[in-house]
Amino acid sequence: CWEVRKRNSSEWCRFIRSNPDCRLEGGFLDYLQGVFCVFPPRLLPLAVTLYALWLLYLFIILSVTAEKFFCPNLSAISTNLKLSHNVAVFSLTSPLHGVTFLAFGNGAPDVFSAVVAFSDPRTAGLAIGAVFGAGVFVTTVVAGGIALVKPFTAASRPFLRDVIFYMVAVFLTFMVLYFGRITLGEALGYLGLYVFYVFTVVLCTWIHRRQRGEGLPPPGPWEPEMPTDAEEQQSSGTNSGDYGEEYRPLIPSRETSLRILTTALSPLDYLKWRRKPWYWRLFKVLKVPVELVLLLTVPIVDPDKDDLNWKRPLNCLHILTSPLLCILTLKSGTYGLYQIQGIFPVWGLVTLVGSVLAIIIFITTSNEEPPKYHCVFAFLGFFASAMWINAAATELVNILRTLGVIFQLSNTVLGLTLLAWGNSIGDTFSDLTMARQGYPRMAFSACFGGIIFNILVGVGLGCLLQMTSSQLVVKLEPDSLLVWILAGALGLSLVFSFVSVPAQCFQLGKAYGVCLILYYLAFLCVALLTEFRVIRLSTL
Repeated sequence: CWEVRKRNSSEWCRFIRSNPDCRLEGGFLDYLQGVFCVFPPRLLPLAVTLYALWLLYLFIILSVTAEKFFCPNLSAISTNLKLSHNVAVFSLTSPLHGVTFLAFGNGAPDVFSAVVAFSDPRTAGLAIGAVFGAGVFVTTVVAGGIALVKPFTAASRPFLRDVIFYMVAVFLTFMVLYFGRITLGEALGYLGLYVFYVFTVVLCTWIHRRQRGEGLPPPGPWEPEMPTDAEEQQSSGTNSGDYGEEYRPLIPSRETSLRILTTALSPLDYLKWRRKPWYWRLFKVLKVPVELVLLLTVPIVDPDKDDLNWKRPLNCLHILTSPLLCILTLKSGTYGLYQIQGIFPVWGLVTLVGSVLAIIIFITTSNEEPPKYHCVFAFLGFFASAMWINAAATELVNILRTLGVIFQLSNTVLGLTLLAWGNSIGDTFSDLTMARQGYPRMAFSACFGGIIFNILVGVGLGCLLQMTSSQLVVKLEPDSLLVWILAGALGLSLVFSFVSVPAQCFQLGKAYGVCLILYYLAFLCVALLTEFRVIRLSTL
């Protein structure tokens, strides 16, 4: 499809429509036909600008969906499954981070992007570039930024464990790329290695806590004591109006269903709006349409609230909108538009069944007390938010491939730059904020623990899902020298940290942070020079 830019502009549209390699798999919009057929050639810069803005907005959609809808429902599911006090709690109460639910929540955009990219051999380079590129970025820029913001003492055993597992995962991926294929056993081996990693983390944490006693270890001089849930609630003293206990009404008034619905659908907190600076308000205005649509289609269960965030009219509406969303976003609406016996569409049947269930639930429940089966809404919200993330990730991969065709860039360089940066920007801000607040050890652990999930589950699950639809072998042939430079850079950065951190007695300061950031800048320069063929091998 790259040949389109080498032809006369009058032939662009005909070439795109006649070339099978220019067909985008999945997605709701055909970006290639849009830029080469809808826009005239002289307006190509305008089309690229609009695509770039839409790309940024897709990253906002992924971030909002994962942070405010996917992760809360995942937390509610872990609570309902009685996992909050053995696996998921590690991420909140000790330097040993959560490796199941927290990792799944934080890595959802990365994993879904990788799964979508691996589903098409033409975009597999995006997934490889994103997985390796995000690994290099997080282990150098983010980890180095944490050391610059707050010098600290790293947890020795968790650090060595995570780096060793990550080096094994990178080595396996390197071997897969070397042989140019991944089999069913190897794909299952990726997932099995992550299961073994989770087991190792849980076992090490259990042994560590047994040695230190059942209670939490006292905080060191580098880390302030983390408040408990009760202390956080008392210190915040916030309710829906942010006024605290003093201003709460003595006798709670019963709100009408219409009032509950309008309040629940409002994504703005007006008191918070007045306190925030102008740039926060601008970003909030961009997020409001996304949040409003998500509030209409994705239920949220909050175990920390007395009413579990039960909003009777809105939750009854979710019974209709959430299944409708899932069926219309699955395979870009192919299943939802399918007509049963050629007469009745699937989306019509889902609408009919959902409406009946919504009416039954509305009649048999009250506004004040959630039903006993309210936990089911957490699973419904989990699947609905996952479908939103999958749909956004599909559009993201397609638009990156379109930009690659326009600028004659390989999928690998797009993956290691735009896709990797976009998926990592949220983790970057959260980890640096965590370090600035006095928890650098926890933030540093998250750098290495999260990307283990991304590479093992992203590659393993992505290739496994592709096998179910085609064959039991997936070809992963490197398209350029850049792939090997990317893999080598990631391996070298891990070896550097594996050697230098113990050499410094796990005392990480600003010198370590500066070295990592300079390393990433050097790697980025080499990668770009390789992409533009300034650096090349004559045999390739």
